[in-house]
Amino acid sequence: MARKQETEILDNSDDADEVVPVKYEITSYGADFLVDGLVRRLKDGSIFMPLFQRGFVWTYTQASRFIESLLLGLPVPGIFLSKEYETQKLLVIDGQQRLRTLQYFYEGIFPDSGKEFALSGVQPQFDSLTYKRLKDEDRRQLDNSILHATIVQQEKPPEDDSSIYYIFERLNTSGTPLSEQEIRACIYHGEFNNLLKDLNENEAWRSIYGRVNKRRKEQELILRFFALYFNSDNYKSPMKEFLNRYIASNRHLKLQSAGQLTQVFTNTIRVINDYLGNKAFRPRGALNAAVFDSVMVGVARRLEKGNICNREGFRERYQSLLKDEEYNEWTLSGTTDEARVRQRIQMATNAFRDLE
Repeated sequence: MARKQETEILDNSDDADEVVPVKYEITSYGADFLVDGLVRRLKDGSIFMPLFQRGFVWTYTQASRFIESLLLGLPVPGIFLSKEYETQKLLVIDGQQRLRTLQYFYEGIFPDSGKEFALSGVQPQFDSLTYKRLKDEDRRQLDNSILHATIVQQEKPPEDDSSIYYIFERLNTSGTPLSEQEIRACIYHGEFNNLLKDLNENEAWRSIYGRVNKRRKEQELILRFFALYFNSDNYKSPMKEFLNRYIASNRHLKLQSAGQLTQVFTNTIRVINDYLGNKAFRPRGALNAAVFDSVMVGVARRLEKGNICNREGFRERYQSLLKDEEYNEWTLSGTTDEARVRQRIQMATNAFRDLE
């Protein structure tokens, strides 16, 4: 039976204390965009907001007042864009509510409600007007209004866009900040990220984890499993940066294919769900991320040799592992320390290695 309540994840990492020892070479410059040009670029995709990003949260009045400010010629906050190295497209890092407002006003439909986007709570000369009903001079005023953009592009290191992750993280401070995985889904959007979303719907996984987490916490766990299963020999803390490097390196599924990733995840989680049920990875109630990553990797390595048929033996090995004092030390504190990650994965691998 799938869990209905929000799943609590225990992840006693020390990532917050880590300093990432990377120096970046970043190109940064300002650009002024005409509003009608921004809307056109949003429509053709040369400026884009990944689908994962939070929906439109501005109220009707907030959106209307933003349009009114442009119609009156008042200054408005700028936007922050990142130029992607491969595509040269511009990714919206900060300013999506403003850009969505423009896009919806030009289209004439307010999101979600499906109602006509007519200005409300503004000065009388603009009240109840849509883009098409604006006076010609007011429409030209809006079209020719300028939004200033700061555009950044990471030049070095060339293998990933990790600096953009940290820029996004530091700009993402108002309201409810995005989670680490939500930011990854933005910066490293692509085939791998789409696959994580699909695998997250796996029936056995949902039975173990519970209801879908809106902040993508369980997708981060799936990513963590893949990163440690395929690349644990190269693990270096902090875990956050390790996961960033891995998803960047396999963003387009060129290292491991969708079929390979799907097979190893579905086979492993199916066995664990069949033999342990929804108490898996929960030695003390909460889902322990360190128990999850080590047991998943250990079982996946054992499955490389074939199926596991000894249900009782599996349960006994799992329970013995959880009772091991040394294993508990590696899974309850400082869980992203390099030695602790390697030690617990090795212990879990040894626990299931010769199981029939």
